[in-house]
Amino acid sequence: MSGAESVQHTAQDGGQPPGIDELLERVRAGYARIEAREAYDAWRSGEALLVDIRYAALRERDGLIPGALVVERNELEWRLDPRGSHRLPEATGHGLGIVVVCNEGYASSLAAESLHRLGLHRATDLIGGFQAWRAAGLPVTTGTA
Repeated sequence: MSGAESVQHTAQDGGQPPGIDELLERVRAGYARIEAREAYDAWRSGEALLVDIRYAALRERDGLIPGALVVERNELEWRLDPRGSHRLPEATGHGLGIVVVCNEGYASSLAAESLHRLGLHRATDLIGGFQAWRAAGLPVTTGTA
């Protein structure tokens, strides 16, 4: 069962829509999430793009991950769909490794699942988000993008 199929419910089964905690659990069961050091190594080796979906106020407050693409959440699918008319140059194909980074690792899970629905099956998210990255002592710069 794909991640998209696992989060659906049917009214004729009498099923209730999942709450957000259950939804996250189902979504996360559909792919392997990644820890901060592993994400850093994948990015450094060129195996994955780091994509920061945090909104501007959080980037201003906490800083940036050097080398990460900044794509706010509301543009993510349009920018990373390799077949999309508004894709970024980095969106080279469906085999692209992508690590989605939000602030604490919640919104990024839903974003990674959405990328899976576009055929980007190597998309994952950073467990603990930017806060885990920073806590692991990985590179952070001040400023905004």
